[in-house]
Amino acid sequence: MTPEQLVIGAIRIFGSLLVFRWLFVGAIIAIIVDFSDLFWMGWLDLGGLGNYQEFDKWLDLAYMLAFFVISLRWDSVPRNVSMNLFVFRFVGFILFSTTGNRLFLLIFPNVFEFWFLFVAATKHWRPSYQLNYRKAGFWLLVCLSFKMIQEWIL
Repeated sequence: MTPEQLVIGAIRIFGSLLVFRWLFVGAIIAIIVDFSDLFWMGWLDLGGLGNYQEFDKWLDLAYMLAFFVISLRWDSVPRNVSMNLFVFRFVGFILFSTTGNRLFLLIFPNVFEFWFLFVAATKHWRPSYQLNYRKAGFWLLVCLSFKMIQEWIL
């Protein structure tokens, strides 16, 4: 592991932990820190990152696990949807890690991240909002739409 990987890894892990202190703002910070790799790669010259895609996906687990642990404390509908979305993405991550085929990242998109942000936002701005499975289905489609737009842009 290069010093550059250690520095960027430490930044990413620290950024992931802020969600335990501030739910919504911490989640936004964690996602911004996730995108900061491009900045750090251009600014640091400490040996490079090697296979960036694989490195990035492994570090994504830091914020995803933090989000997952927090989501286990939620009410039944948001928690159950979160658990399923996390497992769904984790299957895609395992398939990508074992095969190196990036197609698995598209087949198993990280909708979990958008769902977490949605639930964190409702807890922040509309704490009395109650999700049932019908409402969750609608919001899942919204989250999936945003994720697909993000993938298209990237």
